[in-house]
Amino acid sequence: MRSSTGFGYNLPNVKRSKDRLIRILQNAYSGEVAAAYAYRGHWGSLKDSPERSRIKDIEAEEWDHRRRVGEWLTNLGSGPNMIREKVFWTMGRTLGISCYISGWFMPMYFAGRLESKNSEEYEDAAALARDLKMDECVKDLLDMARVEVEHEEFFRSVVAGHRLLPIMKTVFRWS
Repeated sequence: MRSSTGFGYNLPNVKRSKDRLIRILQNAYSGEVAAAYAYRGHWGSLKDSPERSRIKDIEAEEWDHRRRVGEWLTNLGSGPNMIREKVFWTMGRTLGISCYISGWFMPMYFAGRLESKNSEEYEDAAALARDLKMDECVKDLLDMARVEVEHEEFFRSVVAGHRLLPIMKTVFRWS
């Protein structure tokens, strides 16, 4: 059976996929600003160490993801959700400041937990981009998902063996 367009596409499904992709990218775009500012505070609160250097690099990677996601939003004829931007900017700044008073473990744990969700978000977006035949977007989103997994693995390795980890795993379900 031919689609409603006659070209193998079902316009309502294409529109739905595009709308879902835009929504995920808007969420990711705002999430990246929160993460970047939180990481800025996080590495700033640490003494000179390999962890500090890596978190500083992770901040730079989050800014790069934000730039790339912003380009895809523009290509899709959209842009950021300004309400989310304000909320997530505030969250990121607040989390960054809180790193100076919360100690070492909590920011490390929650950063890893957050990164696990980010990789899933980029994989979901890549699946929608694949449905829309946006091959370059798929590659880009999967690359960002891969980097988010690397971030998660870094934070997981840093908190491994910490005395609070069993409690946090039970309460927040990230291991």
